[in-house]
Amino acid sequence: MTTPAERYRDRLPLDSGWPVVSLGEGSTPLIPAPRISARLGVDVHLKLESANPTGSFKDRGMTIAVSQALADGARAVICASTGNTAASAAAYAARAGIPAVILQPEGAVALGKLMQARAVGARVLEVRGTFDQALAAARELGERGTHVLVNSVNPYRIQGQKTAAFELAEALGGPPDVLALPYGGGGNTRAYALGFEEWGEAMPRIIAGEAAERATTLASAIRIAEPVHRAEAEAAITASGGSVVSLTDDELLAAWRELAEREGVFCEPSSAAGVAALARVELEPGSRVVCVITGHGLKDPAAVERATVAPLQVDPDPDAIAAAAG
Repeated sequence: MTTPAERYRDRLPLDSGWPVVSLGEGSTPLIPAPRISARLGVDVHLKLESANPTGSFKDRGMTIAVSQALADGARAVICASTGNTAASAAAYAARAGIPAVILQPEGAVALGKLMQARAVGARVLEVRGTFDQALAAARELGERGTHVLVNSVNPYRIQGQKTAAFELAEALGGPPDVLALPYGGGGNTRAYALGFEEWGEAMPRIIAGEAAERATTLASAIRIAEPVHRAEAEAAITASGGSVVSLTDDELLAAWRELAEREGVFCEPSSAAGVAALARVELEPGSRVVCVITGHGLKDPAAVERATVAPLQVDPDPDAIAAAAG
């Protein structure tokens, strides 16, 4: 299977002939969600971006950003991250053979994501402050020229992430009627809108699910108080006839459980924001809806501890096991 950078190179701003730094990203599964479809009265499909190499949608943009950084002679990359960007930047920098510096907000990163970045050799620094403060520091270092910033303010990130819209349009024979996805920094919303705009057919109605309490939500991947792409993302949402839906943590967890228990899809809590948001908007019966599942459940194992029943201890006796199993 070819990667998005190979299939859509003519739609990407990559230097001609320069090799792409790749881990086999893209071409992620698009699967039906029959039980969620039945509940909502629409045709729901799930785009499993959680199946990317580091377990999140970030890999689509990182392959392009790191490839261009290498072409430009970068000696190191840097990012601020609540987790998924860190894991992706670290992996693609390792693949490129250059160092990665990761700035994480103090106490705000899920363990699974932090372990990924550390495992592949990134220099991980915990910033005494918020994500926005960490990003400001990373941007300043990027401007000094010592590091290439690979957060989504790097335009190559958005260019890479737009390829998911191309894949959807190809798989469905055209854009869906509705696209539902999580809204953290807004970069992915902006990227999908750009991709569908370049595809040249009708723009889907974009439904973006954000945490009502952005700064404190349990959904760590969208724990971003000030979305850096707010203006562009919300302009695209408005132009599409869509809306931003603010969700409580209880709503996010309910959708997370439904995805896992009724559709067999284990994702991190933030990834359920699109599904949760659908329950709060009017949908045309029978319309075709795609929910983007942005990150794998193993990214945030602590969420399982918080939100599920702990295992019961039983004796190795068939009757005791049958009774406990209920």
